[in-house]
Amino acid sequence: MRIIRALQIAPRASFAAMAAALGLTESAVNRRYRRLRADGVVRVAGVVNPGALGQSRWLVRLRCRPGSVAAIAEALARRDDVNWVALSAAGYEITCATQSRTREQRENLLGQRLPRTAAVLDINAFAVLRQFMGGRGHYWAALEGVLSPEQEAMLGSDGPPFTESPVVTRDPVHLTTEDERILDALAADGRASLVDLAAAADSTPGRVSRRLHTLLLRRVVHIDVEIAAAALGYHARANLWLRVHPSAVKEVGRALAREPEIAFAAAVSGPFNLHAVAHCRDLDELFEFTSDRVGSLAGLQSMEVSPVLRHIKQAGTLLSGGRLVEPPRSERDLRRDTAERR
Repeated sequence: MRIIRALQIAPRASFAAMAAALGLTESAVNRRYRRLRADGVVRVAGVVNPGALGQSRWLVRLRCRPGSVAAIAEALARRDDVNWVALSAAGYEITCATQSRTREQRENLLGQRLPRTAAVLDINAFAVLRQFMGGRGHYWAALEGVLSPEQEAMLGSDGPPFTESPVVTRDPVHLTTEDERILDALAADGRASLVDLAAAADSTPGRVSRRLHTLLLRRVVHIDVEIAAAALGYHARANLWLRVHPSAVKEVGRALAREPEIAFAAAVSGPFNLHAVAHCRDLDELFEFTSDRVGSLAGLQSMEVSPVLRHIKQAGTLLSGGRLVEPPRSERDLRRDTAERR
């Protein structure tokens, strides 16, 4: 848990820096991190923010014919422009999130591909209007307190990495070929060294370091620490769809973002004006949380709690049996890992 929290604080920190903060040896941190990755508990990856490129983000709920939902969900999970897929509502509903890089890509998915699928009975798409919680590794508050303030400070912590901001920037970034190569390399491994990033981008470590700093500063990409919540004992995950009085949307969204059970919260278009994702240890804890703490929020008019039956993809990472699945490793990555183990 301490290594996972350290990664949340500083996902690209060296093993030496994490070891110094945690009071462990560098080799011990290295071995434990690789075991967590191999076991599908944690994965560090660079995730592109389409809003920084001038593109909106959407949440989609699909109601499907019985017997077809798994195939449709898995097909969606294979798409690069879909980064979150889950099954709920007794197994006939799919919830997914898009991260289309272009308007044409988004319109192809929402306006053509899905409506033409005979097994899809109903589609509801909601634009994300304001994000209150999310971003790098969701900075999952359930792990707060695992490290002391002094240990977090040693890792360079300056508070939560996500701050509320417009979803779509008014000054979009235009990516270069070099940028795209850097982002592709980070998608495969968010902890890739500057040397490896430079090799992937056909550039130099110094130039890549400067460009990566700019991409992070302008929120084109965030280094996401994906966690398999079930592996840490959180077995009840649910989508919360809230209808809130318009004057209370901001206040309720910010209140949800402060709750340790909440991994994502955003204002959305449509009949439900807030969406959130909650992690709890079991259904009883989910009931207590939604009834007592969410249910008592001022301005809340109604709420739908939709437990997730199967989580297929999160932040671009596939899941199997509740564990994260690493993408296929390149031959160069395998050679590098072998050298590091020596």
